Formats: sequence, C-alpha cells, structure tokens
Amino acid sequence: MPAFAAWTLVSAARMGALDRYTIDSFGVSGDALMESAGRSVVDFILAQGAEALATPDAEVMVFCGPGNNGGDGFVIARHLTLLGVPVRTLLLGEVSELRGEAALNFHRAESVGCSVEPAWPLARPLAPGGVVVDALFGTGLGRALSGAVADLVRHLNARRAGRGGWCVAVDLPSGLDAGTGQILGEALAVDATVTVNAPKMGLALEPGRGLAGEVWVARIGIADVLPGEETETVKGAAVLWTGPAAARALPERRPDGHKGSFGHVLVIGGSRGLSGAAALSAIAAARAGAGLVSIGCPASLSDVFEAQCAEVMTAALPETPEGALAEAALDPIVSLAESRDVVALGPGLGREPETQALVRALVERIRLPLVIDADGLNALKAPATLRARQAGTILTPHPGEAARLLGTDAQAINADRVGAAQELATLSGAVVLLKGPGTVIACPDGRVMINPTGGPNLATGGSGDVLTGLVAALLAQGLAGMEAAGLGAYVHGRAGDRIARRRGEAGLLASELADEMPSAMQQLREEAREHGGQRDFGSATLLPFPGT
Repeated sequence: MPAFAAWTLVSAARMGALDRYTIDSFGVSGDALMESAGRSVVDFILAQGAEALATPDAEVMVFCGPGNNGGDGFVIARHLTLLGVPVRTLLLGEVSELRGEAALNFHRAESVGCSVEPAWPLARPLAPGGVVVDALFGTGLGRALSGAVADLVRHLNARRAGRGGWCVAVDLPSGLDAGTGQILGEALAVDATVTVNAPKMGLALEPGRGLAGEVWVARIGIADVLPGEETETVKGAAVLWTGPAAARALPERRPDGHKGSFGHVLVIGGSRGLSGAAALSAIAAARAGAGLVSIGCPASLSDVFEAQCAEVMTAALPETPEGALAEAALDPIVSLAESRDVVALGPGLGREPETQALVRALVERIRLPLVIDADGLNALKAPATLRARQAGTILTPHPGEAARLLGTDAQAINADRVGAAQELATLSGAVVLLKGPGTVIACPDGRVMINPTGGPNLATGGSGDVLTGLVAALLAQGLAGMEAAGLGAYVHGRAGDRIARRRGEAGLLASELADEMPSAMQQLREEAREHGGQRDFGSATLLPFPGT
C-alpha cells in the first residue's frame, strides 16, 4: 500500500490471492493472520466502543458465520472474554460445519468459557444496548442472502434503527459484494467496519459506502502486491486518492507564469435554450486555472455568452434554423482548435441530427485532447470509433449515457460501476470518468481510480458541466488524461463538500461550485505543505479510511 498518499482497493478475489501468497511465501499461517485480524477488532471495540460498553447490562454479541469471517468472530469472543467483557457468541449454522482455522478458534473460544448459542432463531432477546459484532460472512460471500439468514439481517437492522446499541462489521458488512458494493439480497447496515489489511472496492462504492459506517483498516501483515506486478494496473485492484495524493497532482503555478503558460481551453457547446451548460463549463475552466478560455457557439448566442462570461472569448459559428451548431461549423471549429490546447465538446449542444453529425466529424478531425460530455456523448454511435483518434480522449458519462454506449441500462451500469467503466475504456481507448456516487475513473491500460469526495448536494443541474470545464482546464495545464480526470473528480467533490459543511446537502447552484474550486485547491496545497505530502499515522496498524 502506498504510504498514505493513496489507498489500494481490492476485490475479494485479489484479497484471497494476497492472503494465499502471504501464507505460502512468508511462512505466516492462516491461523496467525486470523488471530491478528480478530485482535485488531478487539482493540477497535475497546477504543471506540467505550460508550456502548458503559451502558447498564451491556454485552458484546458476536454473530459468527460458518467460514473464516466467523473464525475472526471466535477470536474476538475469546479475547474479550479473557479481558472480562461480557460476551454472547452466536453461531449461524452447526458446529459440525466449521472447518480449518474457524473450527480451531471455535474450540479455543469454548475453552475459555464462551458458550455458543444459535444465531437464528434467537434463544433469548438481545440486550438493548452494547455492541453487535457482525462476523457472519464478510468478503467471501458470493450469493444472495435469503431465508433464515436474511431474517437475521433484517432483525439486526431493525434493532439498530431503533437505536439498539452499536454495530461493528468484520472486514465487510454481511450481504455486501466486496467488489461492487452492491447488496446481495439483504445487507447489514453498521456503525463501523474494521476491514482486514486493505479496503475492499465495495467500501468506496454505494450503497456499500453508506452501509459500512466509519471504516478502519487493520494492517495485519498481508502482502499488498504479488511478484512482478504494479499495484495500480493489476486486475481486481483500484486506487483511491487522499488529499495529499490529489495535492501532488495539482498543476504547478510558476511565479514567472502568464496566461499563455496555463493553457487555452476551447468549449464547443450551447444551443437555443441550453446556453447555460456551455457557460458553466467555460467559467469552471477559468476557475480551475486555465490561462485562456474560448466558447465556440451558435452565432445567435454569441452576445448571450459575452454577457454571461465576461472573462471568456467567443466565436460565432454557423447554426441551424433551430439555433444549434450546423455542419457548416466543422471547418471553422477545426481552425479554432489549431491555436488551442484542449477542446471540451458537448455541453448544451442539443440533439439535432445535424449537430450530432457535426460532433462525429469533429471527433475525427480535431487533433487535440478532447473531453466529451453530455450531448457530445449522445452523438457518438459506437465507442470503438474513438480508438482511431491520435490525441487523448476523456469521456464523462453519467450511468444513463454509459448504458447507451454499452448497449445496456443504467441499473446494470450501477450494479458494477468499476466493470462498466473498464469495459467502456477498453472499447473506446479513452479515459472514462463514470459520474455518480463513488465516481469511477478507468484507463485503457487497466488503471482504475475511485473518488472519495462529493455528496448528494452535487445532484443539481449544471454540476456535470462544471466538471467538464474543470477536467479540460487540468488537461490544458499539462496533466495526463487519467490524472486530469481523477483530480477533476476529487476537486469537484471537495468543493461540494466544503459548501455542504457550511450550508447543508441541498440548494447548491452549479455556479457556486465553480466559484468554490479555487479555495478547495488552495486548501489541498496548504494541507500538503502542513503534512509534508502525506498523513502521519506513526506506527499505527489500525488506520482510518479513506484517510482524507
């Protein structure tokens, strides 16, 4: 794992491979790793759950499944019992079904006085307070919870909703898919999750991110990489930036710089009734540090843009009778692009057939990096046509736009956001920024990034247009495609978070988001200087996630 500048996120399959490699190559037994994992959760409960344990008749109710997650639970029950903490150990299934380290730790727990009772149906009601430990399934779950197991999860969720104690999950809340964060039938909502050695991708994606509560990572000595691989490009892994990582990617603002030093962004957009989208993209590009910004727009809207964006140059272009860009604008736009650095294509273009044909021709003829959004994406017929482009391309779809490009629906996209972004990146040869809670950035070379910033206040008209201008400005200032998309998503979300802390999760205007971005970027720079480029957790092996 990188030194706190970024987190490596893993799938269940990758975590299993790292676990096996550690056991086979380092001579560390599975039993030793289970002991370390369980003890980390005990330390967390004692440190963070003191209030829950201080209530009258409080006890720790450890729910153990039949696999290794249940084995972790038996370790927790044993240590807490030896420390004098009242413990109830509840097993889902039969003792005879336990195998390997799980069976070994069951007998160890039993030997120190832990009496095991059925997890469902309950032999007696649960105490109203105390701590519930979810060690039912964790990362290894590969099927939907149903029947009695689903009944137990619903019961525990209802208890927690009624303010019944404090709930901690071991590795992953039971019922969540470790790679996608999706719910497998039913899933437990918890107050905190102690995930083992590396955070799972599902903890950074909704709904898993919301169900997992406060997440901590227990570093127990499992390897982070396998021989001969680079962490950021291996299958089943992704990267999540922290503030220091984002700060290091920020473009340098040289003291001797001038407006020509920081790039020129050309926004191609706007149509009658949709001028605001292109204006927001242009303003965002300027707020993100681009030295110069121009808008290429339908001729009848040129005066509108000059009034909306005093700091932005305009170019009046041929238009259709309906007030959208006409195919005759092709050569003028290509000529404009020759003296610019980056083109943002799509905001507010509309969906007239003639304008869509223009977009497809521009994609072929423009030799500059392109950021394609909104109606620019709607004009594309097949992602594979982008592979012929000689310059870099960034696509910024929301789930509906990604679904159309991949021939599926938004529900399928959100069911596996990482997989969908990777598929679209592979087909198009472009960097893909898949918007939504837990924005995913995927590169054709296999790298994946998940963004931790942003919240529901970003769900407002024009927010995506601001992101388009921000990403284009970062490209114009010299960042590579993956870094521009990742930093753009991070700063966009961070600006939204700053506003939410001041005013709440509703009522954000997209123009306010653009205005907040310079302060958000400056805050990143100051934090990086303060912390020397990384967070200092000393010798801790229990680390807060995502560490921002």
